Amino acid sequence: MSQVLLSNALILSMNENREMFVNGDILITDDRITAIGAIAPHDLAPDAEVINCTDSIVIPGLINTHVHLCQQLGRGLGDDVDLLTWLHERTWPYELAMTEEDVEISALACCAELIRSGVTCFAEPGGQHVDAMGRAVTKAGIRGILARSTMDCGEGIPEDRQETTDETLDIQLDLIKRWNGAENDRIRCWFGLRTIFNNSDELIVRTKKLADELNVGVHMHVAEIKEEVEFVRETRGATTVEHLAKLGALGPNFLAVHTVWLTENEIALFAKHNVKVSHNPGAAMRVLGFAPVPEMLKQGICVTIATDGAPCNNRMDMMDELYLTALIHKGRTLDPTTVPAETILEMATVNGAKALLWEDQIGSLSVGKKADLAIIKPSLMPGSVPVHDPVSSLVYSMHSTNVTHTMCDGKWLMKDKEILTFDEETLLKDAQQHADAIRERAGITLKPRFPVVHVR
Repeated sequence: MSQVLLSNALILSMNENREMFVNGDILITDDRITAIGAIAPHDLAPDAEVINCTDSIVIPGLINTHVHLCQQLGRGLGDDVDLLTWLHERTWPYELAMTEEDVEISALACCAELIRSGVTCFAEPGGQHVDAMGRAVTKAGIRGILARSTMDCGEGIPEDRQETTDETLDIQLDLIKRWNGAENDRIRCWFGLRTIFNNSDELIVRTKKLADELNVGVHMHVAEIKEEVEFVRETRGATTVEHLAKLGALGPNFLAVHTVWLTENEIALFAKHNVKVSHNPGAAMRVLGFAPVPEMLKQGICVTIATDGAPCNNRMDMMDELYLTALIHKGRTLDPTTVPAETILEMATVNGAKALLWEDQIGSLSVGKKADLAIIKPSLMPGSVPVHDPVSSLVYSMHSTNVTHTMCDGKWLMKDKEILTFDEETLLKDAQQHADAIRERAGITLKPRFPVVHVR
């Protein structure tokens, strides 16, 4: 048995009463929280590790509900281009040129950025070489849900990469068998549906049926762009969400990502079927638009926060996404009271846990739950002090540079700002080398934005 005591902290528990403990303690035994509040000395083992959290804030580990691990090495390849160029000339060629080793390096580099921003759990919407991502997540020590990028129809898929509906499902069933519940249930595996552009009705229906049978989720990009909604109207005779509802695809285990182009009726359908939503503000602002987040929250929909992938949002930094989410909906609605700071923190913790079907174990700092948490020190940055309202300050003033410790499953991933589970310095050198090689193999050429002068 191992114990860790976090002492004298301001604890934002996010428990059912949303209690904040001032000068509070958290006792962690092995992988669980065993006490919170004031810890009696006799409850502490002689060899317990004690961390003095004076002037620090302890929060549940943030939950990033949509991040492409395999796209981390493509950061910067999709800047300032339209969506079709981004997809067909940058992102798909990049992904298809990746080797299994590339994906493992990419996934580990992404995990490093997540850990540094206080993230302890993520959901991967799908890429190639899922086993490589699984190995990276195993090494990083973070909690996450893997998935495979699944497409059985549509344009843009090279002939040698095309798969039948049966093939896509068989591959995913094998991955779920091997990865769902791995590493003490720290790693899970879901079904992935890329987009309705590339998913047949048969695949959607059979995927939902299998997900229900296996008690796992379905992760899908939904109502992402205006062209998608028009495409579905032309080919299926309804909007994206209306069509998914007719197919019986919507449900509590369905995670809909982006959801920018929604009608009032579609929002009502989400509420009716208890669909979970992943809001990606940074990525959406580039080319997609503004998701109707306040409207969904008013309908009781479980809306969460995520970063998306590095080619469409160069920052896999959840602290940045909290700030963006709080601001953009105030600007869109001209209402400074909409989506307040406490709601933002709920979206990134308890809502994230619900969306990933993990609320019984993570999402709040409560006795019996997994020890997934982050420690934040405001005084590290001049722009983060003073702190009058800790919840407001966390959302509006803190940065990933304020995160000092990250723990998952009772183990330190980062301690005193040093990642402990792998050699970060070597990894980042490898990441640059692999990224350059992928770009060259994919034939992606970026035109210099300014005249280049080679001095040596």
